[in-house]
Order: sequence, then C-alpha cells, then structure tokens
Amino acid sequence: MKFFIALACILAVVAANQDANVIKSDSEVNVDNFKYAYEFDNSIKAQQQGSLNGDNWVVKGDFAFTSPEGEQVSLQYTADENGYHVDSANPLLPTPPPIPEHILKAIEYIKAHPSPDA
Repeated sequence: MKFFIALACILAVVAANQDANVIKSDSEVNVDNFKYAYEFDNSIKAQQQGSLNGDNWVVKGDFAFTSPEGEQVSLQYTADENGYHVDSANPLLPTPPPIPEHILKAIEYIKAHPSPDA
C-alpha cells in the first residue's frame, strides 16, 4: 500500500509537469523487492527502494526539486511497520511546532507517577 501511495505521488508530480523531459528512468520490480529512480530536466528527482521484511515492506526513498522561488528542496524518508517518517528534510519544508513546556512537564509527571493499575 505504501508503495502505491509513493508511486501515486510521483505520478502526480509527473502529470503536473508534463512539459518536463525524462533524463533518467530506471526501475526493477520483483516479488519481494523493488527499486526505481526518475530524473527530469526541470530539476525533479526521485528514487525509492523497498523490500519485504516478513509481512511488512520496508521502503526508503528520497526526492528533490527546485521551488518556484529557486530554492533546492529535498527529503529522505523511510516507511516501515512503524509508519512513514522523515529521515532528513530540507529546512524549507514545514515542521510541527514545538511541544509546549506545560505539556512536557505533564508528560514527565505522568512518567514519574504511573497509575496503580500499570
């Protein structure tokens, strides 16, 4: 499922940039692993590889492009049994706000005083 989501994202980028020419396109799909890489002449690059680990897929990939403002944007990610997580991201991408101090204190209090049922 994760593979299809990532592939759909790549295809959406390609569809939005139909005037781009493919510079590089490699792919290999097997029963228990896959990999692909695309590069377009408008600075869009993407690659992804995945393998079956037991009942779960482990997928790693990255993509990069130039923003309309001319800034280089890139992201590396992993998708596995723990979900999708970003391994490294460009500072231009949005990030969540920091956890408020009172929430951090409450979490520490809860950890220090577990319920009697636990």
